[in-house]
Amino acid sequence: MRISERRAKKKREEILKSAIAIVNKKGYEGTTMEEIAAALLMTKGSLYYYFKNKDDLIFQCHNFVLSKAVKDLEKCLRAENGVSASDTLKKMIEIHIYYAFNQKESLNLIIEPKKAYTGEYLEPVLRLRKHYAGLFDEIIERGVTQGEFVVHEPIITRQFILGGLNWVQQWVRPNGRLTIDDIIDLFAYNILKILK
Repeated sequence: MRISERRAKKKREEILKSAIAIVNKKGYEGTTMEEIAAALLMTKGSLYYYFKNKDDLIFQCHNFVLSKAVKDLEKCLRAENGVSASDTLKKMIEIHIYYAFNQKESLNLIIEPKKAYTGEYLEPVLRLRKHYAGLFDEIIERGVTQGEFVVHEPIITRQFILGGLNWVQQWVRPNGRLTIDDIIDLFAYNILKILK
């Protein structure tokens, strides 16, 4: 990769990180290209060198965050042999809740992608979302195979797990009685109890 390509990639990542922070604070509708450009001391026009439009930028933000989350889950799944399915699932729950709290708007776009995306953006989002869910299927099936989990319907079980995890950012308050670690422990404890 040439120096100019590396610089462009680095600048693009910088824009994405800034846009993600703004979207997480103001939501999709409340975020403007002007605001993102101003935060980076750029002109609005220069953003269009990197992204076609706001939808493209938001899609790339989502893709950036979800791709990182997928890599984190895959790393967890591929950890050394000897790690129990229960411990792996607990770590996956922790990763999901971390993203729910720290990348709230990006995760919200995963939950209901058809509300945010159409056309060329929807299919890649649905594909990545399916892969993300499949990682939970994989650990559930591993737990069943190893005799740790008693699950008769793995897909429905995964939907149950992600259904609960996907909404945690909607009802938990950052300064509430429970810390993020408390919430992770409660979710992991109760989910694992149901699976055994």
